[in-house]
Amino acid sequence: MSFDGFMTRAMTHELKTLLTSGRISKIYQPYKTELLFTIRAKGKNHQLLLSANANFARLHVTKEKYDNPSTPPMFCMLLRKHLEGSIIEEIEQLDMERVIVFHIKNKDELGDETFKLLYIEIMGRHSNITLVDKQTGVILDSIKHISPTQSSYRTVMPGQLYKLPPEQNKANPFKLDADELLKLIDFNAGKIDRQLVSQIAGLSPQLASEILFQAGSFVNRTTLPPAFLTIMDRLYKHDYQPEMVTVDGKESYSIIPLEHLKGERKLYQTVSELLDRFYYGKAERDRVKQQAHDLERFLRNEWQKNNKKIKKLQQTLNQAERAKEYQKLGELLTANLHMVKRGDKQVEVIDYYDLEGGTTIITLDPQKSPSDNAQAYFKKYNKAKNSVAVVEEQIKKAEEEVIYFDQLIQQMESAAPRDIEEIREELMEEGYIRRRVKQQKKKKETKPQLEHYISTNGIEFFVGKNNKQNDYVTNKFARQDEIWLHTKDIPGSHVVIRSTEPDEETLLEAATVAAFYSKAKQSSSVPVDYTKIRHVKKPNGAKPGYVIYDNQTTIFVTPNEDMVRALKK
Repeated sequence: MSFDGFMTRAMTHELKTLLTSGRISKIYQPYKTELLFTIRAKGKNHQLLLSANANFARLHVTKEKYDNPSTPPMFCMLLRKHLEGSIIEEIEQLDMERVIVFHIKNKDELGDETFKLLYIEIMGRHSNITLVDKQTGVILDSIKHISPTQSSYRTVMPGQLYKLPPEQNKANPFKLDADELLKLIDFNAGKIDRQLVSQIAGLSPQLASEILFQAGSFVNRTTLPPAFLTIMDRLYKHDYQPEMVTVDGKESYSIIPLEHLKGERKLYQTVSELLDRFYYGKAERDRVKQQAHDLERFLRNEWQKNNKKIKKLQQTLNQAERAKEYQKLGELLTANLHMVKRGDKQVEVIDYYDLEGGTTIITLDPQKSPSDNAQAYFKKYNKAKNSVAVVEEQIKKAEEEVIYFDQLIQQMESAAPRDIEEIREELMEEGYIRRRVKQQKKKKETKPQLEHYISTNGIEFFVGKNNKQNDYVTNKFARQDEIWLHTKDIPGSHVVIRSTEPDEETLLEAATVAAFYSKAKQSSSVPVDYTKIRHVKKPNGAKPGYVIYDNQTTIFVTPNEDMVRALKK
């Protein structure tokens, strides 16, 4: 189920129960289109995430940690001015639309009560978060501005009157009986699921597919109404069963069982918990792609360029390996100079290297003397022999480059926004990309931030997600007898357990995290090596993140995102 009208209704119901009468104590804007409210309600602090992200717009309570900018954006500062310390009086959904409104009461500098409305519109790329003065209906500001040139329907700018998104004019699903439902559907036209979505408010294609599945293999005027009304009755009563279904690696979420999807199912206690898990990492990956599209493209181009270079060098090497053939022809010609005269284009001689005593035809340059022809073959031999060593060295360097860029591409796949600058900085230091003019002044050296985990048995372990972090965690952070882990012969993260003798469960959990942050993330039974730090060495002149090690033991694990998330501190 996408974040449709029914998911919006379920989320509103959950937030009403949890946050009504709560006080907004802190407001952050970690990213351009996302806000994080800390709300004190019923004796607890709750983190509420509000996102107007074009691809991952949503609203839910979260337990994830977000990095906040040192300087808050203007919209965040305005929200702090108007909303910090305020009380949430009511939370409502507008009809069955994907619009949630927070009714908020606060006091101004003079102590007078003020009332604001915070509109959260969850509508794909048109999603927005807008603060409105309740008494005047005037927009104070929004996370996205929409000018008259962008929309002829409404302007969303400070000082303008707030206008709701255009109405869909669809039927309210909770007010339909069997007869009214049938009036909306043309069974002769087919594509019943599409008709349901186009005619009924709040309905997503996924929920429409579930209704048809419940109606049976032959959907008609008799089977459709009971299936529709049964599901609507459950949703109306807020009888939810938040679940995520994984089919062929693709995850789908819903607030009721999706029986038409046959896959692995996982249940959650709350809608927020479900959404927090579903979007874990997805929105971050989207931000990284937007922030580092140029970097990702550069890495893939370099990887491809070096692979093509290896193929060309291999062809050159194959030609160079004819060196012995040139030597043989030179020696045979020298031994048979008496048979050759200037002007000959070829000569057939006995091949002394052939055990069966056969002959070989040697091609000649008619402009050269017999002796010069022999010397020409020896020159080709020496040139080819010398080029073999050079080409082999070039192939070795190109293969090292492929491994290096393969590793960086893997790191980009699991990188957080803060990790990107470290990867970019590394490429500048290694001379692959130019340092930006604004960055000419060297920054003060700061310690890389490591991913921090705690095993089920309370033992800490740390993960490097890029080469700078890997170098730091392995060569500076870790102690000599602590345990180091890395996927065997697979690009991945360095993991260090803060223990000299970790228990078996901790080893398996740390290995699972190592496998998760590797190129084998989607595989099963991934080999992970572990050894003591004292057996891990970085060769002189090696590229960032590269080490050699020995005295290792190999264990096999299957990456598990739920485990990784549960262990993360």
